[in-house]
Amino acid sequence: MEYKYCGKSGIQLPLLSLGLWHNFGSVDDFGNARQMLLHAFDKGICHFDLANNYGPPPGSAEELFGTVLNGDLRTHRDEIFISSKAGHDMWDGVYGTGSSRKNIIASCNQSLKRCKVDYFDVFYSHRYDGVTPVEETMEALIQLVRQGKTLYVGISKYPPEQQQLAYDILKEAHVPCLISQYRCSMFDRKAQKANFNIAQQNGSGIICFSPLAQGLLTGKYSKGIPEGSRAAKDSGFLQKSQVTKERVEAAVKLEAIAKDRGQSLAQMALAWVLNDQRVTSVIIGTSSVAQMDNNLGTLQNLHFSDDELQMIENIISDPILSF
Repeated sequence: MEYKYCGKSGIQLPLLSLGLWHNFGSVDDFGNARQMLLHAFDKGICHFDLANNYGPPPGSAEELFGTVLNGDLRTHRDEIFISSKAGHDMWDGVYGTGSSRKNIIASCNQSLKRCKVDYFDVFYSHRYDGVTPVEETMEALIQLVRQGKTLYVGISKYPPEQQQLAYDILKEAHVPCLISQYRCSMFDRKAQKANFNIAQQNGSGIICFSPLAQGLLTGKYSKGIPEGSRAAKDSGFLQKSQVTKERVEAAVKLEAIAKDRGQSLAQMALAWVLNDQRVTSVIIGTSSVAQMDNNLGTLQNLHFSDDELQMIENIISDPILSF
């Protein structure tokens, strides 16, 4: 594993971090989830990315992680960097969602109990909800640091104007934003253009999620929608309508470039995101140890020639591919 300093801080993160967004809920196989967590740690993935609503059901990913952390990994807490978040729908009622101080503080307290830890390494505001003043949300994060419930704070998916305001408020309180989380892939470069420079200029690290465009950049859909895949499900973050002819054809062309590089399409897609020097780490989501090992193979070839980058750009520059 390779590690990189996170923004202007003394924290190093692995180039590949493990996200528990999918496949770690109580509806999933505990044995498989446990194996993935232990294998990740053995391979040098020391950063685990959680949120209070991860599951399903919401909260169950944190509970599963807490069980493994306090079981097999109970002597390794100081070798592990744990993040969680709050802001999306979590429990019924008007206080169970959004970015208010009440929701942020209550969510963090609940998440600490589910994960069975005394503190998080970083706690995020999971989103700007469009209503709560950024000042209120940032004050809640600052309060959590002052209370010792998190060592660092982060923001996720904030629009540029609110992103800069968040940095300014946190900096003034001497609780700088350690890390900013954005969706980024060959098929989704909006944050690259709108948010990355702002983060870099303010000393914040950048961590990217959905680098494989929910599976579209794995080659899985080159011959249709497989049974049991994300797009085959009635609910989820990849809809059948998003598996377009144009995206499938682009993925096939990209896979040919990956093959010439000695990589799978997924490995090249991860390497492409990491090729942006502003990026600290990329979050991978896996359903098996074998899939994780395939992703880890990315680290064997992170370099791109100018010709390769241009060939990729010629394919992905078509606006019709963008999410």
